[in-house]
Amino acid sequence: MLAATACRTTAGLALAALLSTAAVVLFAELLVAEPAAAQNSAMTQTHKLVVPLASAEEGMKLFVGKGCVVCHQVNGVGGKAAPALDAASDEPYFDVFDFAARMWRGAPTMIMLQEMELGYQIDLSGEDLANLAAFAADPQVQGRFSEKDIPEVIRDWMVDEVYQELDPDYMGR
Repeated sequence: MLAATACRTTAGLALAALLSTAAVVLFAELLVAEPAAAQNSAMTQTHKLVVPLASAEEGMKLFVGKGCVVCHQVNGVGGKAAPALDAASDEPYFDVFDFAARMWRGAPTMIMLQEMELGYQIDLSGEDLANLAAFAADPQVQGRFSEKDIPEVIRDWMVDEVYQELDPDYMGR
């Protein structure tokens, strides 16, 4: 009941993500212990799953600064080579792991396009991914995103062609 009520606002989305994260950390801590042979000892080892705190504002800066905007659009602003990353305001939650899985499935195509269009492969940390996911999930922050947020040099790189034939997962979206 609390999760259903909380998910109706952006703050609720963040709270739901944190509650889900806490549940994942607790679940991982409870389930991951040393193998059965070592359980006879007085000490058991637990492992914790850590999910970085995320900022949609930082994600927007990364979306432009790392060059994601060259191929992806938000609010109709950006390249057309890859799927738009507009936030779905009608979704009750945003699955960060699904976001990462979609990136993983598209990685070969993204890497090829990055090398073609940018001349290098973009390097993202776990914190970068968390911030990009927060931006992809936040309709309010995305609503403020416009072409004025993109430096002219990056605007010149934006791809106006769709490369769907290069992306084996394109039809799955």
